[in-house]
Amino acid sequence: MATTHGWIVDALAETWESMEHVLADRPAEDFDAPTACAGWSVRDVLAHLVGFERMLQGGALPEHEGPYPDYVRNAVGEINEAVAAHWRRRPLKELLGAFTATTAGSLARLRGLSDEEWEKVGWSPEGERPYHRFMETRVLDSWIHLGDVRDALGVEGDDHGPGEGLVLGRFGAALPFVFGRRVAAPEGSRLAVELSGEHPVRYVVGVVGARGVALAPEEGAESALETTTALFWRRAAGRVEASRLLGDPSTTVRGDPALVSSFVEGLVVMI
Repeated sequence: MATTHGWIVDALAETWESMEHVLADRPAEDFDAPTACAGWSVRDVLAHLVGFERMLQGGALPEHEGPYPDYVRNAVGEINEAVAAHWRRRPLKELLGAFTATTAGSLARLRGLSDEEWEKVGWSPEGERPYHRFMETRVLDSWIHLGDVRDALGVEGDDHGPGEGLVLGRFGAALPFVFGRRVAAPEGSRLAVELSGEHPVRYVVGVVGARGVALAPEEGAESALETTTALFWRRAAGRVEASRLLGDPSTTVRGDPALVSSFVEGLVVMI
């Protein structure tokens, strides 16, 4: 059934197909490569994607045995770790087959939803949200984990496509909160964030009435952070340290360096 949210299904299909392409014909030891996700290997990232989609399809979650590692900090993290631990005990071939079958099942299920089902409000890791918002977050999560796998395996460049635009849009929308609340920038201050890459974009944020606000991209700003979209999303997702972004040759800071540094320190916005 055609719906106004078909682009979400297409974005998930493209992202999951890219994951399969990156992992095709890899030796088993590559799946043990550590990723930027604390405590997780490439294998664990793949297991997480399988487990979450199976849960959305109504499958039972595995029970976790023993204490959780220190990097597990909330209920969603406990679910994720239980799934990862389960698949560490299973053959790699079984995991790869489960990824193909489970993602295919999710795509078929989503293609059968009506517009009313896409709009229905219910549980999501972000709280009560319309189902299309939840599935947009699945695009974000899957696309960022694709980047985790590419980085862990040394695959150069980002996998662009619809996932990147969604990720930049979500993270860009959080910048006023970062600037106003986390940085506690002074009243009237402005910061431009200028990103270069496949999808160049310019954000301008300021503080008005003691609140962080988004300003028009063409507005001027006393301070600016220039960097790549690749570094920006990795920092906002907590995949690289602030020092990595600030010290990269592609990064330029103008205006108040302390203000920009504080902004980059507070930039991690992914739950």
